[in-house]
Amino acid sequence: MILLIVIVVFFAIIGSVVSNRLKSKFKKYSQTALQANLSGAEIAKLMLADNNIHDVQVVSVEGQLTDHYNPMNKTVNLSPDVYYGRNAAAAAVAAHECGHAVQHATSYTWLNFRSAMVPLQNISGKILNIVLIASLFGGFALGLPYEFVGYIVVGSYGVMTLFTLVTLPVEFDASNRALAWVQNRNIVTSSEYAMSKDALKWAAMTYVVAALASLATLAYYIFIFFGNRD
Repeated sequence: MILLIVIVVFFAIIGSVVSNRLKSKFKKYSQTALQANLSGAEIAKLMLADNNIHDVQVVSVEGQLTDHYNPMNKTVNLSPDVYYGRNAAAAAVAAHECGHAVQHATSYTWLNFRSAMVPLQNISGKILNIVLIASLFGGFALGLPYEFVGYIVVGSYGVMTLFTLVTLPVEFDASNRALAWVQNRNIVTSSEYAMSKDALKWAAMTYVVAALASLATLAYYIFIFFGNRD
């Protein structure tokens, strides 16, 4: 249990450092006006049009760095700073989220795989919570053999870890699509391109940290349940 606490605390600290770095980068790059004088919303609509995507709406949502693409209702959701922003950071984030819309429209393999995993990932999370909560009250209160519980925990966390790993190529590909488009379309200058690339790099790091944390936790559970077997 101490080792698990160490893992959780360690990656919580790393995650906090990366998150703060991302926010500082976004704030820094938001202070330089984009020479093209396009807002994030305008950039998003232009990128969608260039990719012949006409059934996706670009909308503003509350919050900071709450930007995301929703494949269920086909919306590119941009935070106010990105939706109205006319800077390299806003351009990068808006184009990145549109990158997901392009993935969806072109049936990008890793995105399809990730979407197919969502129900299984949700079920695995619920199962894991039930087992772990039950284990806190009088040992393994479910009345199941220790080894069987181990298979449930490792299997469930394995699915959740796979989900974080599959997320990586999805996010990196969306960023690559975004950067290639803003450069080829002359949305950004060379210096603005460097800012956009740096901002997306730190955004991607948040997913890398999450994946590493999940892998470390999975390794912990494997060791706890099966590490002492002959």
